[in-house]
Order: sequence, then C-alpha cells, then structure tokens
Amino acid sequence: MEVVDFWVRSWTSDDLVAARKVLTPDVEVEWNLDAPVDDEELLQVLHRIAAFADGIRVAARTEALDGATLIYDLTAPFGTARLVEFLGIEDSRIIEIRHVYDVVAIDRYFPDLYKN
Repeated sequence: MEVVDFWVRSWTSDDLVAARKVLTPDVEVEWNLDAPVDDEELLQVLHRIAAFADGIRVAARTEALDGATLIYDLTAPFGTARLVEFLGIEDSRIIEIRHVYDVVAIDRYFPDLYKN
C-alpha cells in the first residue's frame, strides 16, 4: 500500500509535514501511553522518536484491504523498544491509528518521551 509506505517513510525521517498529508482531519488516534492523545500529540511523540532514535526499523508488516499492522524496532543509545502500529485506511488516507508501545522499554530507553 502506497499510503503505508509514505506514512512510514515520512515519520521515520522526521518529515511530519508530509506525514500529516495522509491523515484525515478527523483521524482517530489511540495508544497505551499514560497521556491523552490526539493527532497533534501523536506527531510530537513520533518527532521525538525520530529525533532521538539511533534507528527505526520495520521488523514486520502485515497488510489487509482496509489497513496495515507494523512492528517497529526503535533503537536508542542504550537499548531497543518495540512499537506496534495499527493503521486503518480508507481512500488512500489514514483514518485510524492505534499504537501499542513496549512501555517498560520506552520508559527505560526513551525517558520522558510522552511527557508534555
């Protein structure tokens, strides 16, 4: 799916202006971090990951007709955390994003990632 490729390429290279282009204005966003989330907060956290991580690698990817699931390895200076991302796609735009973070590893290797 081109939209998934574009999304991954955009946020992992810290091009959030491009990433926003594939999000619908009313994109539904959820995550398991202990903080409220909307598309703006999500993009801020993705920016922090892209800026701080030594590397971001898609470890696995599964596509369906209406979306995709991606597993990322987020390599930090002292270790690696995982992120699972569920994307809902409609008309080549992302209508839904669900993030499940390895919270223990995120707190250890990406401290203060989701604090305002």
